[in-house]
Amino acid sequence: MKNIILILLVLAVATGSNRANATTIDFGKAITIGNGPKQVIEFTDPDCPYCRKASKYFEGRSDVTRRVFFYPLPSHAKAKEKVRYILSQQDKSKAYHSVMAGTLDRQQNFETTAGGIKLQEEQLEIVRKYKVDSTPTFLINGRIIEGFDLKKIEDALGPQ
Repeated sequence: MKNIILILLVLAVATGSNRANATTIDFGKAITIGNGPKQVIEFTDPDCPYCRKASKYFEGRSDVTRRVFFYPLPSHAKAKEKVRYILSQQDKSKAYHSVMAGTLDRQQNFETTAGGIKLQEEQLEIVRKYKVDSTPTFLINGRIIEGFDLKKIEDALGPQ
């Protein structure tokens, strides 16, 4: 089933239809990080080691604006709590960086708000709508990149 979805997504990208779909994503529900001219739509999990590597990589790309949506995988016991914590903070970008750097990995409880919980549920609906089933997943210039494949990411972004 995953292969069929991937083939359909590749066909959508090849025909250009996925670019139109990317414009329908509600970026008001995302965390925006950076202000560069190149846009990256990112689906991530705060406890995914490859997501953390990707986050560190993008910290060094000043030419990128990231639109981050969370997909806490069920196999990561604290991921959903961490996502709700991030989305409950006034400075979501700062909270994102703290969590992705691992500084809160030993923390047992995370303060959340009703708004953060609601936003996490809304982000999960976006994840489901676009049939994202792995992390990290990126949409860059109409290309879907699953996993932290540095070569594919750099090919899609071009030089810095």
